[in-house]
Amino acid sequence: MSNPAAPQLDSSTRLAVDRTRLAHERTLMAWVRTATSLISFGFTIYKFFQFELSKEQAQRVTSQFGPRHFGMVMIVIGIVSLVAAQAQDYFRRKELEKEYGPGPFSVAAVLAVLVGGLGVLALVAVAFNL
Repeated sequence: MSNPAAPQLDSSTRLAVDRTRLAHERTLMAWVRTATSLISFGFTIYKFFQFELSKEQAQRVTSQFGPRHFGMVMIVIGIVSLVAAQAQDYFRRKELEKEYGPGPFSVAAVLAVLVGGLGVLALVAVAFNL
């Protein structure tokens, strides 16, 4: 069933548009993987050093930029990169929709929102020492 608002495309143009949309999907998934790595790496650093410090009875004097701050920076970088990638994907999809009609549902966009939500939860956990 075709969309009446979508222009009728010849098969080679339609396949080229499909390849472009899939390339955008792969790019967003690569950013989701990168953001997931940054978020999990930041959270792991924080938890590892929190565990190590809890084993020691005497708390050492730490510098201003310790494992907690480093973990928070990594998590924030992951969240910001994910938001930027989602914005880029959104605007590119809108450009394609203007010229070639609406595209298929993006599972990568939903996954990006879920990973971003988990990143925010990790940031809150680190910020409030949970």
